[in-house]
Amino acid sequence: MIAPVIWWRRAGGLIALLSAVSVAGAPARIVSTNPCIDAILIEVADPRQIAAISHYSQRARSTSIPLAVAARFPATSGTAEEVIARSPDLVIADPFAGAAMAAVLRRLGVPMLSIGPPDTIAQSRAQVRIIARAAGRPQRGEVLVARIDAAVAAAATTGPPIPALIWVGGGMVPGPRTLPDALLRASGFRNQSADYGLRQWDVLPLELLVANPPRVLLTNLEAAGTDRMLGHPVLRSLVHRIALRPYPERLLNCGGPSIIAALNHLAAVRRTL
Repeated sequence: MIAPVIWWRRAGGLIALLSAVSVAGAPARIVSTNPCIDAILIEVADPRQIAAISHYSQRARSTSIPLAVAARFPATSGTAEEVIARSPDLVIADPFAGAAMAAVLRRLGVPMLSIGPPDTIAQSRAQVRIIARAAGRPQRGEVLVARIDAAVAAAATTGPPIPALIWVGGGMVPGPRTLPDALLRASGFRNQSADYGLRQWDVLPLELLVANPPRVLLTNLEAAGTDRMLGHPVLRSLVHRIALRPYPERLLNCGGPSIIAALNHLAAVRRTL
């Protein structure tokens, strides 16, 4: 029987009670309803165990895994009906999957593992281990954790932190106590969001950004044609005052293997400065 991971809200963040997960035999059919969970599951589970992934993983803008890999698996939109149709013996979802889903699974006796967005690298390591153990593949979890640790070590620097800001669609900025903040610090940057008095996740108006620009602005340049703030002419005028560098939104929210890609990207950005 799989003991669920319990999440609660404190100080604006989701913090996990990382309870032990014991597995009596590896589940044969696992359904994931979250793209961040998909990314970990594909690394640690046997492909034959994955009955379905989230439909977000099959969209270019929201996936955290290569589209060609995601296309190998069936996908659901996360409704209880679609999930049950896949005959799962384990469902891994985020805490926002909904009471209806949990009630249906409970009635059918299908275990549900709830995994929320990590706020730190340590939380993400723990989640990798939990998912790997739930899939009956703990050794694969340790391999992924070792790769994450290697990426953290490779991104480390002894130089002074460089003020930087991640500013993506709609002016959204990850502030303190978020995974992007931890990744910035791990790769030699200082998250400048605190200088604007921003909360954990907050919106920075374009006017404040222009009045007090960071040394490095990491933003989703690919969305400049569709996002009003990212495509604003005044933002392009800042290139003469700051280092404007790309930061894909697919690196923004997920832990697990996405940490490796994000740290490699941030380390490469730092080398260009």
